[in-house]
Amino acid sequence: MTTVSCWSAKGGSGTTVVAVAIATLRGRESEHGALLVDLAGDCPSAMGLPEPNGPGISEWLAAGDQVPADALGRIEQQVSEQVALLTSGRGAIEGIDRARELLDALGSEPRDVVIDLGRLASATGVVSEVAAVLAAGCDQSLLVTRPCFLSLRRALASPVRPTGIVLVTEEGRALGRREVEDIVGVPVVAEVPIDASVARAVDAGTLAMRMPRGFERWLRHAA
Repeated sequence: MTTVSCWSAKGGSGTTVVAVAIATLRGRESEHGALLVDLAGDCPSAMGLPEPNGPGISEWLAAGDQVPADALGRIEQQVSEQVALLTSGRGAIEGIDRARELLDALGSEPRDVVIDLGRLASATGVVSEVAAVLAAGCDQSLLVTRPCFLSLRRALASPVRPTGIVLVTEEGRALGRREVEDIVGVPVVAEVPIDASVARAVDAGTLAMRMPRGFERWLRHAA
């Protein structure tokens, strides 16, 4: 099975929506299902789930060696027959030593694993060490971005080099697929137009249950 990280260099790129969709598609196609790992904290809302009140990734990282890797299975939440969710928890995502252990544990999963890292760097440009380890260590590292020069410039400044780009397109932009690939230096694996049906599905909390067919078709190559 494979691990996929989804991240952006600038907020508002749609990383969570893309991560939820990829996990849903992979869960449908795999006999083992998929595990969605939420480090950004927005996946429950995008999936129409109540805010989690139990421990998550932040608590597991903070616990150190007192809590083994197999404890991750005890804190995940089964959200459908095909997809389980590991929530971010209530604390800061910190613990660089445990980040590598987390990556190893996720890499040994029989399921496909999709990690929503959200924005890789803070507004001041500080990159989370945990997020960087996960973004760089997955089989696929997907930069989710709009064709915006500011976003692309921040992506180039990131210590993580993606393996592919999910390009969220919109009318009126000067940059297209070819320009984005030339700037970042990696291929665009999916183009996702901004579409009202996707926004409605997110607002209604039905994205994972009734994904708009167009959105599914656009993301098929990335998934």
